[in-house]
Amino acid sequence: MNTYSQEKLQLALKHFFGFDEFRLKQLSIIQNVLAGNNVLAIMPTGGGKSICFQLPAMLLPGITIVVSPLIALMKDQVDALLANGIYAAFLNSSQSTDEQRRIMQHAIKGEIKLLYIAPERIPANTQSFIDFLKRLNPSLFAIDEAHCISQWGHDFRPEYLKLSILKNHFPNLPLIALTASADTITQNDIVERLALNEPKVFISSFNRPNIHYFVLPKKNVLVQIEDYIKKHIDDCGIIYALSRVSTQEIAAYLIKAGIKAAHYHAGLDSAERSRVQQAFQKDEYNVIVATIAFGMGIDKSNVRYVIHHDVPKNIEGYYQETGRAGRDGLRSDAILFYSFGDIMKLKRFVTIEGNTAQSAITLKKLQQMQDFCELEACRRQYLMEYFGEPFQAYCGSCDYCLSTLEEKDITIDAQKFLSAVARTNENYGTNYIIDVLRGSASEKINELHKELKTYGIGKHLKKEEWQWIAQQLLQHQYLSKTEDQFPILKLNEKSWKLLKGETELKLISKKEKQTIVALDEPEYDTEIFKLLKDLRQTIALESAVPAYNIVSDDTLVALSTYYPQSFEELRQITGFGDYKVSKYGAAFLNVISNYTQKKKISSRMNLAKPKKEKKEKTTQPVIGSSAYVTLAMYKEGTGIPEIAKERNLSQSTIESHLAQFIASNELKINDFMTEDKLLKILETIKLSGQTIALKPIKDLLSDDYSYGEIRMVLEWLKKNG
Repeated sequence: MNTYSQEKLQLALKHFFGFDEFRLKQLSIIQNVLAGNNVLAIMPTGGGKSICFQLPAMLLPGITIVVSPLIALMKDQVDALLANGIYAAFLNSSQSTDEQRRIMQHAIKGEIKLLYIAPERIPANTQSFIDFLKRLNPSLFAIDEAHCISQWGHDFRPEYLKLSILKNHFPNLPLIALTASADTITQNDIVERLALNEPKVFISSFNRPNIHYFVLPKKNVLVQIEDYIKKHIDDCGIIYALSRVSTQEIAAYLIKAGIKAAHYHAGLDSAERSRVQQAFQKDEYNVIVATIAFGMGIDKSNVRYVIHHDVPKNIEGYYQETGRAGRDGLRSDAILFYSFGDIMKLKRFVTIEGNTAQSAITLKKLQQMQDFCELEACRRQYLMEYFGEPFQAYCGSCDYCLSTLEEKDITIDAQKFLSAVARTNENYGTNYIIDVLRGSASEKINELHKELKTYGIGKHLKKEEWQWIAQQLLQHQYLSKTEDQFPILKLNEKSWKLLKGETELKLISKKEKQTIVALDEPEYDTEIFKLLKDLRQTIALESAVPAYNIVSDDTLVALSTYYPQSFEELRQITGFGDYKVSKYGAAFLNVISNYTQKKKISSRMNLAKPKKEKKEKTTQPVIGSSAYVTLAMYKEGTGIPEIAKERNLSQSTIESHLAQFIASNELKINDFMTEDKLLKILETIKLSGQTIALKPIKDLLSDDYSYGEIRMVLEWLKKNG
């Protein structure tokens, strides 16, 4: 149908959207769409799904029709397109009849490149709307949030089922279906229900490396949330709660604490929901407390944290909700407050009366969510492997991997627990067994069980400690349980080996109290960043669009790192396409020029090397990143302390930058330390048994050895191990 070289597509990407490189599998997806193929694209939230149909729309003749499930989502994407000088519009129930008629006339005249419609438009008035679409002579259909068409998906919407009619009436037009979270069953369902003939399927990595995952005990939860938000008072975030009442109560608490917050749920009238959502998008509220009715597909790129006040029902929902943070690629947090009580409440909600098969599926998904919360291992690895993607056992950015770890021998207590299960004839659940072990006087304890040797034998541990032991026995398969609504514990072959003393159980666990590790030290000029952010807000208010639609935070970071001084240099900054350079460039350059003259700073655009296509998985430093600024200054002869001072960064951060280039052989390890120091660090690495985490190694060394030096040796080992 249409063939475009990678070079031409990259030029188009830069011209229309201001991006220098394609992400994940965008390039292959776009090439297939332009070639006329049907496509199913599964990409992580924030992975750039929209570009996969928006760029082809600009290169194909005529109009592209986008089916999108939420009014707010349509408006958000249309605003972003208009900010890039692309004429787009939407049709939905929020508009008057006259307004809809006007937009339809513009579309018929060929004045719109992308038209967003709600899925309800088709079943509501099928033939007349199909006739309207035929008059438009479209070139492409895009179905966003395509998992909504599947009953196996976590957000099924019956109105999506009618979308197969598009292929009936337009069999030769390419159709692209996009979603962030779909397991194999859901993927097959999407293909079948949309009547896609031999589609090209692209599944990108589910990993969101910039999101840090934390699961914390649900104790004094409002105090913990308030404390976290006040430490990030200038950032935007979303707090999810399961009930409408909870959203109101949490928001009221935060407002009383002086935080700009609002609540959102499906029980509010449409005008109020729209007002709250738009106010959040324009940064009038820092925090929205919401049910899952809020935020699906919202492309607000500067959400810095997502907090779950309550446990989600399944991993798919959790993954998609946490994915609303950090869409600009900057460090963001996903914080989940866990209690076993939430799981027990949810079991009642997810059970579907009269549908045993569906109940079994929802209960299994809830169990997987519980397993994730109770995990004593890398949380990112669990998430990735849930979606079928292999991942190493250490990510360095979840509460487990960031903790100080210790080895615990729980053999004796584990034997006590298993003995209690055996002596109660494998007929009870976890809480009952714990009550027996702790010698509970409750009337629910069978009188015969009070005569057992195991009754009261576990008083030395708190209930929470026994729950942890039970979790570990289940996780490491020394214990089994039924999949009922109220699971019963069962012994297995491994249980009996442990009971008989044929094996012992030693576990690696977190030593210290779980905490949220602070945001990384900024690697850019925070003073000019604030000035540019204020300018962006002023422009956004004048344009009546969200600030992140002017330019995103990562674009401001680039401006605050390289200080471009001309329109030509500004074009080299990611996020500044030709339209935005012409419309907003002068204002941004004026602020940068005044600042650099005052501070006697010159442009550093010569340090921002051209970017290459981003691979899905890489340990190499990204060209044009802050690390390359450090490398260039080091090669110019500037010492590490001087670089740290000039860049207003810690010496350890500068050392970590340079360590990346030791791994790629651009720098030599001997330039940074003596042979004796290298050998001592190598010896300590071997002793610790650790090749990824720095802290266990640092704990065994004196203060004469820095984290940066340890990181350099670890990077050197990758090439010379």
